[in-house]
Amino acid sequence: MIKYFQSGSRMSQAVVYGGLVHIAGQVADNRKAGIEDQTSDVLSKIEGLLVEAGSSKSKLVAVNVFLPQIGDFDAMNSVYDAWVDPQRLPARACVEARLADPDLRIEVTAIAAA
Repeated sequence: MIKYFQSGSRMSQAVVYGGLVHIAGQVADNRKAGIEDQTSDVLSKIEGLLVEAGSSKSKLVAVNVFLPQIGDFDAMNSVYDAWVDPQRLPARACVEARLADPDLRIEVTAIAAA
């Protein structure tokens, strides 16, 4: 059975299937904020979606981080490192990529065990 969460006209924010929670790309609500605040906002959204889907950040298995400015890597990591469970670190990739809105500083997708 597939479960969908926060579905809109184009996509769902989370989908549970096969024992995994797939989180769609999350971006900050305040697109004028700096990288630290945008990262914090995005990670809070991911955590909320995981809880809504019956999971948690301690069950993360993979995280993909997209930064339009790779120079934000260290600042993003300072927020990420404080948020992630240090005893259960997921696999992770971080790539420099152009995002849909030039004011976005970060987008993150995630997969967690359900």
